[in-house]
Amino acid sequence: MNEENSIWKGSPSQWLNIGPFGVSIALGVAIIVGGMFFPPLFAAIILPLGFMVWKYLVVRTQVFELTSERLRITRGVINQQVDEIELYRVKDSLMIRTWWMRLTGLASIQLETSDRTIPSLTIPAIHGGTEMRELLRKQVEFQRDKKRVREMDFDETASGDVGSDMVG
Repeated sequence: MNEENSIWKGSPSQWLNIGPFGVSIALGVAIIVGGMFFPPLFAAIILPLGFMVWKYLVVRTQVFELTSERLRITRGVINQQVDEIELYRVKDSLMIRTWWMRLTGLASIQLETSDRTIPSLTIPAIHGGTEMRELLRKQVEFQRDKKRVREMDFDETASGDVGSDMVG
């Protein structure tokens, strides 16, 4: 029996929080300035600070792990949710690198799958996106060959449905 091995593990970059952090800092500055005229307002500084901590933790606790057989997705700050996609179910991948991602060396990978619970998945703002996508592609092909699974796309049928099916 084959042993499942971890191939890649990573989390999204905190660059995803640049917008929320900027808004929180601006709000914090406004509270501090307002607090100079109305000192009880200083207590409100906890709101933007708490929001920044929460956004940080949401990104930090999101972990993607590519193993030799599946992609494991872990999410959750307080309550944790772990979901998995069997690699042979990955139908297509798309790498997205917006201008700010290119500047920071990040990439997002979008996956289309035949998994019922996760038909579409985005792995956002990760370092080494090109290498991770290639690792994923190779493992998907390996698992499909191993399980003798192939993807079949069907054009419109007489009923007008368009779909695809996995054949094993």
